[in-house]
Amino acid sequence: MRSPRATPSAPPISLHPIHTAIPPPRPAAAGTEMDANSPAEGELEYASGEHPLAAFLAMHGIDPSGDDDEDESEDEEWQPHHHDDRWSCTNCTIPNPDENVQCWKCNEHRDSGILERGFMAVLSEPASEPAGGEESVKSARKEETSSAEILSKNLVFSGTFMSGEKRKTALGFDERMLLHEETGKTHPERPSRLRAIMGGLQASGLLSGGCFSIPAREATQAELELVHTAEHVSAVQSTEENSLTYFTPDTYANKHSALAARLAAGICVDLASAIMTGKAHNGFAVIRPPGHHAEQETVMGFCLHNNAAVAARAAQLAGAKKVLIVDWDVHHGNGTQEIFEQDPTVLYISVHRHEAGKFYPGTGSADKVGSGLGEGFCVNIPWSCSGIGDKDYLLVFEHIVMPIARQFEPDITIISAGFDAARGDPLGGCDVTPDGYAQMTSMLSTLSGGRLLVVLEGGYNLRSISASAAAVMKVLQGSSPRPLPDDLQPSPAGAAAMLEVFMTHGRYWSQLQDATFLKLGALLDTWSKGGERKSPKRRHTGGPVWWKWGRKRLLYDIWLRGQMKHHHPSRHDHSCACC
Repeated sequence: MRSPRATPSAPPISLHPIHTAIPPPRPAAAGTEMDANSPAEGELEYASGEHPLAAFLAMHGIDPSGDDDEDESEDEEWQPHHHDDRWSCTNCTIPNPDENVQCWKCNEHRDSGILERGFMAVLSEPASEPAGGEESVKSARKEETSSAEILSKNLVFSGTFMSGEKRKTALGFDERMLLHEETGKTHPERPSRLRAIMGGLQASGLLSGGCFSIPAREATQAELELVHTAEHVSAVQSTEENSLTYFTPDTYANKHSALAARLAAGICVDLASAIMTGKAHNGFAVIRPPGHHAEQETVMGFCLHNNAAVAARAAQLAGAKKVLIVDWDVHHGNGTQEIFEQDPTVLYISVHRHEAGKFYPGTGSADKVGSGLGEGFCVNIPWSCSGIGDKDYLLVFEHIVMPIARQFEPDITIISAGFDAARGDPLGGCDVTPDGYAQMTSMLSTLSGGRLLVVLEGGYNLRSISASAAAVMKVLQGSSPRPLPDDLQPSPAGAAAMLEVFMTHGRYWSQLQDATFLKLGALLDTWSKGGERKSPKRRHTGGPVWWKWGRKRLLYDIWLRGQMKHHHPSRHDHSCACC
């Protein structure tokens, strides 16, 4: 399944309990084997004499210290927010000097209201407080209502459409999923992601009138074992016994994470069933932890259970014969592909950065088409570089995703909706806007009689993900995005990716048009003769340059350290597209 350059997946069911009183160890390099029996006092030992991270950095010519005179034992540099004189930006997690009022990277105010209002919060101003002094503030806070309370009080699930003519969107969310957290650290997959999304939906009026909630419940063992092994489910469950557990250097679980994962999967099960039985027109699962990297027996890439895969099986139990899963997360959903690789009843289409296997997780090359009876039912559309934006995504949807999907004729469509390809994401490095996500959602809503389930995956810039989620929700509730322009042209990188998919999947899907294939070939030939081989991609300066070489969290931490080392306090870099 994995390409030769792919980062090896973590060994299945390898657990490392850590007590909260002891700082977690520095993460190991990608693919490092770690003994399931953790050494005393929560420290991890490595089989070889040299720390695997040191070998990795040396191989790529990276100086981990950045300063030969610096004390190499200073662990605080690995966790910038532990410094008393630094604060981590709520929006993008970048560490900032204490004297800064706004984030030097994304310009978000130190005390912005993004968690309460999402993208609707004013970027460069603190959260507003009512006039009238301390008593007025206390009174206003007493009257504040959480997103979950609004849903439970005003949008009660009735089991049927709440109004006859309007389409109704079922929304799944539970505040207990916020308990999944790497305590005391700034992990990119953090509870604030859901807070910002729900805050944005609430502030923009999308939680009333056009949607209703379903009661959250935990997925059962049997439901999880529709896609995972019993050993996998038991391994996740066992983390409830420890304060903090690491499956891989980038994938953690605290004592509440198993509950959060069961809730996330259970919400997806019930949303899929509600859509298939006509109790909802479509649905949005605002959930975490994400799931598309989780394989049948492997936890990895921030993911514990594969929520979209569980939803697909639930839909089939509710009557769907064929299920389409479209994964637009910037990372390939290796877990979803592995689970359905030999299954012709589930078509998996993934649009992602790949870079010849150098971008996490390294899987998802165009020639991986499924196997056995499932051959041809896995369609990978791999980008060769960063900076890919709306035009290429929309052209891929128009000329590849939609023709194949229409020929497949799914009974329900599930979107693995990671928003880390969004403009401004600190890890994804692509350039998709909320309008782009709305357009893609609108296209997919024309399939399956409108039976569409959106399942949240990644996305780590709070302003980007809240705006993107709101754009998707508007489409689910019946709004139409602006018409596509007639003059869309792909970038050279986009055209090359599309051409590769045409060459691979033309024999499986007759709806792929020869005329488009010839046009792409002619475009590439023209650019080649004109010396325009380099893609006119948007320069991405907001993401980690080491990202494509390994695991998510490990290299994210290295990048954070570098950002602070080379940052002058007076500098304001407005390269974040959300500014």
